[in-house]
Amino acid sequence: MDKNYDPKLVEDKIYQMWEDGGYFKPKIDKTKKPFTITLPPPNVTGSLHAGHAMYVIEDIMVRYHRMLGDPTLWLPGFDHASIAVEYLVTKRLAKEGKNKNEVGREKFIKRALGFTNESRSYIRNQLKKLGFSLDWSKEAYTMDESYASAVKEAFKRLYDKNLIYKGERIINWCPKCQTAISDLENEHQEETGKLYYVKYGPITIATTRPETMFADVAIAVNPKNNNYQKFVGTLVPLPLTNRKIPVIEDDAVDLNFGTGALKITPAHDELDFEIGNRHKLEKLSVINKYGKLTEIAGKYANLKVFEAREAVVNDLQNQSFLEKIEEYKHSVGHCQRCHTITEPIISEQWFVKTETLAKRAIKAVKDGEIKIIPKSFEKIYFNWLNNIRDWCISRQLWWGHKIPLEGENDILDTWFSSGLWPIAVFGWPNKTSELSYFYPTSVRETGYDILFFWVCREIMLCLEMTNQVPFRTVYLHGLIRDEKNKKFSKTAGIGFDPLEMIEKYGADALRMALVFGTTAGKDLHINEDKIRAMRNFTNKIWNAARFTLAPEISVDQRTNQRSSAIHPDDQWILSELDKTTKTVTQHVEKYQFGQAAEDLYEFFWHSFCDKYIEMTKTRREEAQPALLFVLITSLKLLHPFMPFVTEEIWQKMPQHEDKPLIIAQWPK
Repeated sequence: MDKNYDPKLVEDKIYQMWEDGGYFKPKIDKTKKPFTITLPPPNVTGSLHAGHAMYVIEDIMVRYHRMLGDPTLWLPGFDHASIAVEYLVTKRLAKEGKNKNEVGREKFIKRALGFTNESRSYIRNQLKKLGFSLDWSKEAYTMDESYASAVKEAFKRLYDKNLIYKGERIINWCPKCQTAISDLENEHQEETGKLYYVKYGPITIATTRPETMFADVAIAVNPKNNNYQKFVGTLVPLPLTNRKIPVIEDDAVDLNFGTGALKITPAHDELDFEIGNRHKLEKLSVINKYGKLTEIAGKYANLKVFEAREAVVNDLQNQSFLEKIEEYKHSVGHCQRCHTITEPIISEQWFVKTETLAKRAIKAVKDGEIKIIPKSFEKIYFNWLNNIRDWCISRQLWWGHKIPLEGENDILDTWFSSGLWPIAVFGWPNKTSELSYFYPTSVRETGYDILFFWVCREIMLCLEMTNQVPFRTVYLHGLIRDEKNKKFSKTAGIGFDPLEMIEKYGADALRMALVFGTTAGKDLHINEDKIRAMRNFTNKIWNAARFTLAPEISVDQRTNQRSSAIHPDDQWILSELDKTTKTVTQHVEKYQFGQAAEDLYEFFWHSFCDKYIEMTKTRREEAQPALLFVLITSLKLLHPFMPFVTEEIWQKMPQHEDKPLIIAQWPK
């Protein structure tokens, strides 16, 4: 063995050996239950960041089950990421002084295809560099022809059951991306704004958005509010206009907000929309899709929202309609992709009725068909599904799956297509042999931040389409954060490309740094120091192997017989090895991967290297059988966590069972 371990000389060679040997492909045995994971498909938006590298947890699971002898499939694939790709391609065009309308739909889609193909190639390389043992022969993509067929079939089935409808509702609109977005993509941030108290004749109302007053159609008061009873049924003047609007009663008005009287703008607020429907009120739109005021705002038309607000407030003050202004903390929606403040506007869109689907998803977890780890997220899961609203699935974009009805130019929300991932990748709606063998899958492992975006939708859609749950277990890992506690985000430019750290320290060091100390549902802080420390651990493993496989020890002495170990020191290390084998196996079975990594680190570095190897230096040949046995067993235990260095050492062993470590038997 070389004196130093150089991952650059090892990792590509080892990965190629695994691929060429077909070790990532499961051997289908219908007498055995398979272990199956479908990789959460990365968005084809350039590259992965270290947050995606947390899928090392999935590689640990599949390598473990492969070594147990289970037919094991880890299916890779990619998501076309409609809104994100459209945003990024539009930015590229802007740098060339063009916009998508000038380019046209056909050429824009061609540009998007080129961009996403580049991304797929780069991300595929990243996944391989991380050592992920994915079956690349089964790679899927949400824009594949077969996948598109599954999307159309799912839409048709829901439509035929009256679970999809087109209707006019309040939606979240991004003025920059120029599309509707779902409630989940509309990220709310607490901001300090202003609360304006405006006099509508005898009634004063409080509002954070005075610029929307030109679309007001009523003042609503709670029937329990005695202060305004005498005005109910009368008309009051709408400031800065020649209109008068009615005063109505509605139980939904919050007695404790502002003055207890609420201006009703049905086209720009969800609550107002519901009140407007109950009272059959007109729906006037004062903000257009570009975030500017419409003609009904008179002289304020074509002003952007904040410009209009300033002008309106100034005129209200000058004309004595403004009673007072207070500072007010409130939650403001922002587009998840471009961070622009979103506008609630009324729009005709396609929606999925979610109540029935949600009930089935709730029942699946309550009945134990699906287990969520950590269990604390069950409460969050139930709460969200119990309060779910109909899901807006249409997007005013060009890149993605077009809504499969005549005359429709909108596309489907990306989460609609990715919600079918566990079944579409196996050829559904066709009754394929792969679907019948590998589905339902074993585990959905992902970050807790997309439990609602994706996991809930997978459960709802797959249950509806197949009457089976998509997976038996949901394991939610925490988010990776930097030293300032900021979540790693490719869009926000926070974090690092895993390839940079692999280039410096090797894939095994990055993998171990990511999993070491991790706990389900808990965030993980990572920095370069931690990765460097795990590079040192990689070197420790290499040096321990060099000592054990020293050339001065003859092959005859390199026996793998624990029965030869009669010295008390040998018995001690073998006892410690047994304990470690037991605890690591239990931790992996219980999804306690961080604890398993810690136990392995503690045993190998401190018990084996610091203590036992030092003990054997005065009786080297006598201790050789125990040394070799501990090394062989340790390599097997470490392999799912640190596959490259362990496989490279295994290939240099005098007895390595004539097969690679990736398919060696897990120690008992």
